Amino acid sequence: MAILVNKKSRIVVQGAAGIEGQFHMRGMLEYGTNIVAGVDPAFKTDKVEGVPAYTSLTEAVKKHSPDTSIIFVPAAYAYDAAMDSLYAGIKLIVIITEGLPVLDMLKIKEYSRNRDVRIIGPNCPGLITVGECKLGIMPGHIHRKGNVGVISRSGTLTYEVVQALSESGIGQSTCIGIGGDPVQGSTFVDILKLFKDDPDTDGVVMIGEIGGCEEEKAAEYIAKEFKKPVVSFIAGKTAPAEKRMGHAGAIISSGKGTAAAKIKALEDAHIKVAEIPSEVADLIKKLL
Repeated sequence: MAILVNKKSRIVVQGAAGIEGQFHMRGMLEYGTNIVAGVDPAFKTDKVEGVPAYTSLTEAVKKHSPDTSIIFVPAAYAYDAAMDSLYAGIKLIVIITEGLPVLDMLKIKEYSRNRDVRIIGPNCPGLITVGECKLGIMPGHIHRKGNVGVISRSGTLTYEVVQALSESGIGQSTCIGIGGDPVQGSTFVDILKLFKDDPDTDGVVMIGEIGGCEEEKAAEYIAKEFKKPVVSFIAGKTAPAEKRMGHAGAIISSGKGTAAAKIKALEDAHIKVAEIPSEVADLIKKLL
């Protein structure tokens, strides 16, 4: 079962005429992802990577009824692409795009409220239900099918932890990169609620970083309502204040959002916190 996507998900790729869109579309198809259409205003063809190609999302939705969109559109146009998906009634929207203006994301999130739609990203690697559907830019070959869910703000740290899990014989159910921007379509708590009810997920790895307070909110939620074992890693222990580190949301401002504060909140909720990414596999193995 896992969460959000599976082999039956019907995917439309927005920005499919671009170099990155086509490259990652090819990788998703090779993994076995059910891509039903590619969309890009620049198309002058009716096929892309063997998939029907359209210049408008409206036409693609009318002919192929996708339930999921993945957006590889440049930041200046990502707002319009996301709103097109929302207007079309698509239920899962994954925004890979980096550099989406915060105000644009606030508008997207506000419009999506109470509309039975899930947004992942922006500035994220996407998600993968192992062995069924790869929806993003992650290297599919490092994943191993199993019962541990992964939620992360960092793409590259996700890959490092997933490879350590797989090499330790610990498979994953669904792995989700929620993105590192200040405003996210889905938070740690949003995804934890889905894993809570997933019979195929027996434990969760949560990878956080400095900035914001989402890890602290997750710790509070886990302590009160989440009974499955959770292991975490927090990046940025040595990050200086008032300096953005990698992601737009990874910044310690006015003494808030420090790695130490996040680690304390997690440990107060009796969540094991790894010192280094490679330690995650050993910690979760002991709890399963």
